[in-house]
Amino acid sequence: MIHLILGGARSGKSRYALDCAATLIAQQQLECHFMATAVAGDDEMRARIERHRQERDLGELAWQTHEVGTALAASLTAQARADRLILVDCLTLWLSGVLCQESPPSSTDMQGLRQALVETLTSMSGEMIIVSNEVGSGIVPLGELSRRFADEAGWLNQAVASVADRVTLVVAGLPLTLKG
Repeated sequence: MIHLILGGARSGKSRYALDCAATLIAQQQLECHFMATAVAGDDEMRARIERHRQERDLGELAWQTHEVGTALAASLTAQARADRLILVDCLTLWLSGVLCQESPPSSTDMQGLRQALVETLTSMSGEMIIVSNEVGSGIVPLGELSRRFADEAGWLNQAVASVADRVTLVVAGLPLTLKG
């Protein structure tokens, strides 16, 4: 099962994802694997990553954390098993890493990366919870890279939502089921 959890910044989406994971793990006795896509490029991001680690560690789940950066599809393939729950946090940080590489992919190459990720997700066994930012509800960004990011994030979220069994939007800590 694929569960996509969307929300804005500080919406509670990661907390909700951890709660969903705890419920699934209690019901099915699954191993917990956390795919972290953030890269600590500065002190502020290092602090965010550490805060997320501490939030995970406060729970009763024993997470095996994989710092995957932009190697998300390959890491998912390596870790997928029917007796595991994999939580990806988050797709938009993965996308940021991909777009901010020294040689960012063209739009056509990005479409291929998106399709490859969706194919990886649909070929996996086990439970999957994927967190992503919903960035399309705000104003149109001013800069070219920001506009491209918003476009790519929207297309990525649509592609994953189309294959997800369940999609939830989290606003102000409150989940709203969109699919499933």
